Amino acid sequence: MTLVRRAVPGDAEEVLRLRQVMIDSMPQASSPSTDWHADSLPVLRARLAEADGTFAAFVVDHPDRHGLAALAAGTIDYRIGGAHNPHGIDGYIFSVATDPDARRRGHARACVEALLEWFRERGARRVRLTASAQAEPLYASLGFTRRPDPLLELRL
Repeated sequence: MTLVRRAVPGDAEEVLRLRQVMIDSMPQASSPSTDWHADSLPVLRARLAEADGTFAAFVVDHPDRHGLAALAAGTIDYRIGGAHNPHGIDGYIFSVATDPDARRRGHARACVEALLEWFRERGARRVRLTASAQAEPLYASLGFTRRPDPLLELRL
């Protein structure tokens, strides 16, 4: 059985390490640089300290060594409601990663399931994510479906 827990500020360095594992595994990764970690770390620690905030990360401790084995992180967003989501509360999953030496043990699934429960408890009626081809079967097994939504992006 995989034991999942909510990440705490002391997990911040390991959360960033696992996020980098995810970034490095994506074919469109822009850079393997970790220079951004120093700027991100204090912000992440502060966000992990907010028990009632709009951000959460769920983790599994590595069973074979010190550190984390898996991570799922996401946010709650408000959007003006609509027919399928009248309160406008959406969940967004943006980081799911498993340490390479801890894969195929159900850790990522357990973390995502905990994050989905966190979204439900906060009234989210829809959860969105972007999945790699390798991860898509996991999300499909959890009920996610592919959408044709066109996505545009502007970097400020």
